Amino acid sequence: MKEHLLIADDDPDVVSALRYLLLTEGFDVTTAGSPQELLEATNTQRFSAILMDLNYSKDTTSGQEGLQLIQQLHDRDASLPIVAMTAWGSIDTAVKAMQAGARDFVQKPWENARLLSILANQIRLAKAEQKTCKLSEENKILRNELTPVGDDVFCRSAAMREAMAKIEQVARSDASMLLTGENGTGKSFLVNRIHELSERREHPLIKVNMGTITDTLFESEMFGHLKGSFTDAHETRIGRIELADGGTLFLDEIGNTPYSQQAKLLRVLEDYHYEKVGSSQTQVSDCRLICATNTNLEAAVSDGSFRKDLLYRINTVVIEVPPLRNRKEDILPFAELLLESLKRKYNKPNLIFSAATRQALQSYCWPGNVRELVHVVERSAILAQDIIEPQVTGVAESPDSQNDGVDSARKELTLEQIEKQAIQNRIHQHQGDSFRVADSLGLSKSAFYRHLKKHGLK
Repeated sequence: MKEHLLIADDDPDVVSALRYLLLTEGFDVTTAGSPQELLEATNTQRFSAILMDLNYSKDTTSGQEGLQLIQQLHDRDASLPIVAMTAWGSIDTAVKAMQAGARDFVQKPWENARLLSILANQIRLAKAEQKTCKLSEENKILRNELTPVGDDVFCRSAAMREAMAKIEQVARSDASMLLTGENGTGKSFLVNRIHELSERREHPLIKVNMGTITDTLFESEMFGHLKGSFTDAHETRIGRIELADGGTLFLDEIGNTPYSQQAKLLRVLEDYHYEKVGSSQTQVSDCRLICATNTNLEAAVSDGSFRKDLLYRINTVVIEVPPLRNRKEDILPFAELLLESLKRKYNKPNLIFSAATRQALQSYCWPGNVRELVHVVERSAILAQDIIEPQVTGVAESPDSQNDGVDSARKELTLEQIEKQAIQNRIHQHQGDSFRVADSLGLSKSAFYRHLKKHGLK
């Protein structure tokens, strides 16, 4: 892609000469003959750099008008390289231009080689700074994420092998994918795997939990904002769409996207064009879309809480992720892998599961799925000394257990009844502490309250 430069000067001969020089060097060039034209151009387009005169019609020698323009442009976007240019050059003017926000200074008449070198260097430096800024944002997002486990541990069951086969078939394409299934089934792990198998593996994987983004912060989180665009915008922020450029964008809990924001999200997902809050410049992000949900989106479309056109945009390929109770072969290998990691974390090298505990883990119904298994194993690793017994895990006497000691009437409970019973037991176990109950079930706070409402619980 060619670099796009903006030349601003009120002398047509200067503009013509610069335009010819830069076009022959392979740049795309836009020109402006006045401060007003310059500002209008930057309002609607994004440039790799600006080469601008300091003196216009209001004042032909002091450079004050140009210095004010530089300050204005810098306040809008501090990452934009500005190279100042004037025929009335002095050390004092150059210093003022740099203080206002210019990256470099050229005196007329210019030397072509030096001018081209300055522009190339400033564009390269701006890209490096932008990359550093993106990496910083990515690190904030990814800092607390766990390293994904291997397929051989997570996908031993027939149900997961079937899902993984479909993933491997589709992953190398750019088709949008929708992962469905209960909360905590491991959809995030599968997203990691899809990204690793894709042609975008060398670029970022950006994960966004749509259930945690409030209506008021939606645009800022997704599209970014400019410094000063609203009361608390103390610095320019890069949005998740921009961070995902070249890579994969994962929208988890897509069903929880505020309805008022779904049209804006759809517009971006149609062509990946967007504007930061406070900017009218249209930017483009080239990313692959993966979404996940634990809700029935078709039912949400029917009740008017989810847009039909957005559903059609995200469900090109749908993969159902089975619950852990249907993947018995995955439970113990995954629990053992977790325990190995926790033995190092808590400096307990002798920790092992007893035979009874292994049976209890294998037999438990796991209403919170993989996320609940992670919590149970970590809690057990903290509380146990050497051998982890069933009573430490907290699953041995669970009403959801399906071992031989459970009576036949309990085995006939519906899934909805089992879920309600599990929530009631956790509420009792944690003495009504909603934060701890939701966490132990592997649910977000909003999802937990939806389950309470669904079962008529308080």
